[in-house]
Amino acid sequence: MKRILLTTAAGVLMTMLAVAGTAKPLLAEETENNTDVYLQLDLFTNIFNLIRNKYVEETDASELVEAAISGMLASLDPHSHYLSPEASEEMMVNNKGEFGGLGIEVTLEEGFVKVIAPMDDTPADAAGIEAGDIITHLDGESILGLTLNESVDLMRGPVGSEIVITVVREGESEPFDVTIIRDTIKLTALRGRTEQDAIVLRVIKFNEQTYKNLESAIGEEIEAAGGLENINGIVLDLRNNPGGLLEQAIKVTDAFLEKGEIVSTRPRNLNEGQRFNATPGDLSKGKPIVVLINGGSASASEIVAGALQDHRRAILVGTKTFGKGSVQSVMPLQGDGAITLTTSRYYTPSGRSIQALGVSPDIIVEQPRRNPDEDGENVERPLRSEADLRGRLDNDSLTEDEILQIEQDRERAEKVAELRKSDYQLAYAIDILKGLAALNPN
Repeated sequence: MKRILLTTAAGVLMTMLAVAGTAKPLLAEETENNTDVYLQLDLFTNIFNLIRNKYVEETDASELVEAAISGMLASLDPHSHYLSPEASEEMMVNNKGEFGGLGIEVTLEEGFVKVIAPMDDTPADAAGIEAGDIITHLDGESILGLTLNESVDLMRGPVGSEIVITVVREGESEPFDVTIIRDTIKLTALRGRTEQDAIVLRVIKFNEQTYKNLESAIGEEIEAAGGLENINGIVLDLRNNPGGLLEQAIKVTDAFLEKGEIVSTRPRNLNEGQRFNATPGDLSKGKPIVVLINGGSASASEIVAGALQDHRRAILVGTKTFGKGSVQSVMPLQGDGAITLTTSRYYTPSGRSIQALGVSPDIIVEQPRRNPDEDGENVERPLRSEADLRGRLDNDSLTEDEILQIEQDRERAEKVAELRKSDYQLAYAIDILKGLAALNPN
């Protein structure tokens, strides 16, 4: 025992000597690093003054400084950027649920403006803009080399004005132009409806209204159905949802969990990391859930999908998500501007990061692209059946009630078939809930 203590004491003494011996070089290294920073700042000041005094045209000093800040932030990652006072104010309005523009969520990827997702019922959505589209020109002018804010500013304009966007799309051999009329975007955070005994919750954006909309939509649909016992389950549609507020993603996830971790965040200083856990109370009372995802599902959407998947609370259907596994903090600056700075990564309850990987669905279901037939050719026509034949025999083995039930079931199946034409992934999700309800009738 004594030997162990002595050995330990000797180890401590040696460690103290080692630390003392390295203190001077460490201080010298820190001083050298600070000197390098000051030299770089002097270099910046020199270049700034050269531009102001020697550039061929007169420049605006404040614009130069803003451009330098924007470039510094853009060098970090695609989601860190400077917000002018106007952009900062618009972001606040956006989070509250109303803003002006085309209705496109975009990011900067390798110098190109890439569409994360078009928002539902917006001019961009109506014009056919898709997640993954690359925007190369605006009104015929190349935007390559512009910052994200500069590109977004060019897309803004008076309500009713027209803009031509040149798009490069995977699967298309040539770029093509899309004409969009600008409009005021009044963003509904969430819409609810019932399809084939399934409550469909379309989450459009995670803003301050999302959880409130979710709670009221579930209540209204259950009441309209005559009670939760008449509901097979819930489809949580997160397709083309670009994300939004972290707190709302946590609340939406918590709405369907009784306990357990929802998400954890890890900044550079791990001691400042946070874990967010579910609280008791499941709005769906344990009903089956299918979550629809695709390449336009990003950030907050991926937090919800990843948490529900890890807890085996939902089946994920669709295609791989966008893969944004980082959290941004909005930091106000003097002069009413702000910066959004990537301050941490987030991890799903199982401890996985989805950064650049995305959340993979449990069942991969591609959404078929719409290719309308030209001139009405190749349109499927209903076939004639025995019931259509003149003089056919009646079915005398069934009661009127049984025949009525068969006709109602057939009508419901036809509605699902129609839905499959317009939204194959949603129809697939509803079929899954029907199957689960049949296996577990209670």
